[in-house]
Amino acid sequence: MTVTIRPATPADVPTMLGFIRDLATFEKQPDAVEATEPMLHDALFGAHPAAEGLIADLDGRAVGFAIFYLTFSTWTGKRGIWLDDLYIAPAARGQGAGAALLQSLAGIAVDRGYARFEWWVLDWNTPAIDFYRAKGAIAQDEWTVQRVDGDALRLLAGRG
Repeated sequence: MTVTIRPATPADVPTMLGFIRDLATFEKQPDAVEATEPMLHDALFGAHPAAEGLIADLDGRAVGFAIFYLTFSTWTGKRGIWLDDLYIAPAARGQGAGAALLQSLAGIAVDRGYARFEWWVLDWNTPAIDFYRAKGAIAQDEWTVQRVDGDALRLLAGRG
């Protein structure tokens, strides 16, 4: 079996949205996905793309994806990559597609001169955590994520 990683194309949008829904179900939030195909298409391929995507093919069939976007570190003075989602279909796990996606993303960061490659992982997803540790990832446990959305975001913006 041969794994190949390629840039996502507009034709991949329906498949990617399917993977996003599968990931949300795995993460115990099956009703949380609000994205639509037009929204995802615009985010990846519109006039002002917000993110980039990669597809993992196994013997020519899409089995996973990664969506990432750029960050910036004032400490390093350089950009970085933030991996928003990485997902491999359960039937394709253990065949190298996840490792190939991580390697491709790290390669993009190195080739572009970026300082970092970062992502979140749910604390209960021990198989993923173990996989990431085996690839050299280091937990940033001293940092906590903060989020403002919905009504709280409007209130903070003075529009509530």
